[in-house]
Amino acid sequence: MSSSLPASLPASLSGRTVLVTGATSGIGYETAHQLAELGATVLVHGRTPEEAQAATDRLIASADISAALLRPLAADFARLDEVENLAHAVVRDHPRLDVLVNNAAIAAPERHTLTADGNEISFQVNFLAHYLLTNLLEPALTSDPGGRVVNVSSALHRSGAIQWNDPQRVRRYSRLAAYAQSQLALTVFAADPRVTAVSVNPGVCETGLLPLYGHEGAPAAEGAEHVVRLCDPATEIVNGAYYDRSERVAPAAAATEDRTIKRLNKLADLLVGHTA
Repeated sequence: MSSSLPASLPASLSGRTVLVTGATSGIGYETAHQLAELGATVLVHGRTPEEAQAATDRLIASADISAALLRPLAADFARLDEVENLAHAVVRDHPRLDVLVNNAAIAAPERHTLTADGNEISFQVNFLAHYLLTNLLEPALTSDPGGRVVNVSSALHRSGAIQWNDPQRVRRYSRLAAYAQSQLALTVFAADPRVTAVSVNPGVCETGLLPLYGHEGAPAAEGAEHVVRLCDPATEIVNGAYYDRSERVAPAAAATEDRTIKRLNKLADLLVGHTA
């Protein structure tokens, strides 16, 4: 099973509204940049209002993008109450959302770190916050053809394992294992039947996550192109599909197992304090 994304970016995304999480730097910023250049209205998410506004100002100044196409939004994904507030604001102000790009991610820290919500920080920021956000945005996410969720994943999801009895990795912590677990969970979530979603590994790029992968990476704009192509309604997608850059390939076996998907939903609902 292998199919490719179109070689070129879409001609126009005018009239479409896209929320990009983690849009203040790296692949998220470049994705917002390319989407706005193609005419989409982009909701630019940052950790703080100041960071979101600064990224928006930078896009307007450096890329000659109309301010009318950009909306800064803020939520610290290490705080689930802020994620809820973000979702409610989006549903209120943008009742029709065409695409959600779940891109925000952090490298797991060297030392085991729990959020105020009691979750291992990379598991919450990289997966649980997106799980909660996606479910709360369901009223706004259009069910029209072309409406979709794009999860920005990683090749490291293949080395990940979800520690069902210790998802917070309290007993045994390794930053690489914690990060890989968060990316595997995000990839499994793409196969959730409640949403139309795909995952994409944009490749190793020059972003804040580069130290997890090595010393050299492609420009972030190159990784962003693979994300933007999946935002194009003309790109037909299969729920749960996984792309390695522009090629559709099979993800880790666990990512498409019904039992794993159901088990992860149950765990995530418990950890975010919501029921599906």
